[in-house]
Formats: sequence, structure tokens, C-alpha cells
Amino acid sequence: MLSAWGWTLSVAACSWIVALAFGVVIGTLRTLPSRFAVGVGSVWVELFRNIPLLVQIFLWYHVVPALVPPLRSAPSFLLVVFALGFFTSARIAEQVRAGIQSLPSGQRMAGLAIGLSLPQTYRHVILPMAFRIIVPPLTSEAMNIIKNSSVAFAVSISELTLFALQAQEETARGIEIYLAVTTLYMVSAFAVNRVMALIERRVRVPGFAGGGR
Repeated sequence: MLSAWGWTLSVAACSWIVALAFGVVIGTLRTLPSRFAVGVGSVWVELFRNIPLLVQIFLWYHVVPALVPPLRSAPSFLLVVFALGFFTSARIAEQVRAGIQSLPSGQRMAGLAIGLSLPQTYRHVILPMAFRIIVPPLTSEAMNIIKNSSVAFAVSISELTLFALQAQEETARGIEIYLAVTTLYMVSAFAVNRVMALIERRVRVPGFAGGGR
């Protein structure tokens, strides 16, 4: 069971890195003064958030390797990480966009007025503030990605849900097994919640949502 727990945490952690990286880029694109950039970001978000996660897992496992030959030898773990990461990135992108758009427009103009380029303004002024504002919704996404990692059982990743299914069939002790697996999911999600709550307290911005006065 501990090995299965490790696979669950590995899938969630690697998917989180993919989701955060792409979510930040896509969310930023949606706020740029460029119709092309906004269009690319919108297509990404609508594509990945409007297809059920389980369907995306099967697409990455059965369809994408057939269309992209280099991925035919890719391990199932990698394909699941991309599927779960891209699915979550669409949700994070919306949160990044909302965080940037919640900032007063004067911050962008102030950055440009002191001689920063637009990329420098995003890097040094806008994104640091936006990240501090969106920590609470990111907490929910970090917890969700642990729970959503359970769909990896569909492509035979040896994570907790697959372990529970196999162990229940072999031992007929489903109650004990599923209670134990449920506890491990709850412990994992709660640990993430506490870590993110600590980060939120340290980076909160007074005057913004959740930041106090």
C-alpha cells in the first residue's frame, strides 16, 4: 500500500509541476494586449477544461501516441502526468488570469512608466502580486490534483485506487482496504492544505481578498 501511495504522490507532484508551468504561461497570455495571444490562451483553456479528465487520460494513452510516434514508447506514467497536468493547467490559467485582472491597472502603467518593458513589468510587478492573491484557489487545485490522480488506475498505474481494486479482489476485505486508502487520500490532501495555508499566511497582501487589513 505504501508503494501505491508513493505512486499517487508521484503522479500528483509531477502533474502539479506541469500544471503550474503551463497554467501560468496560458493565464498570462490571456491578459496580454494581443488578440493572437489571448486567442491561443482561450483555445487552450476551452480545450482542456471542456473534456472530462478520464477521456483525456484515454486520449493520451490510446490516441496521442498513434499520432506522435516518439510518444509510442513513452511510459504510462508520463502520459498520465501530461493528461492530468494539462487538465489542471486550464483551471490554473483561469485563476492566474483572474489574479492579474484583479490588480489595479495603475500597477502595469507604473511599471511601464519607470522604463520597464512589458515582459519586465509582468515579471517584476504584476505576476508576484497576482501569485500572492491566488494562493487560496491554488490550494484547492493542489488538493484536487491529488484526488484526481486516482484516474491513473484506468491505464494501470499502480496508485492507491488500483491497489484497492486488486487487493479487494484478492482478499475480499474491501471495507478495511477502502477505509485505509481513503485515509491516505485524506492525509495527503490535508497535508497539502496545511502547507498552502502556511504559504498563504506568509504572502497575503493586505487590502486584497483574504489578505486582511
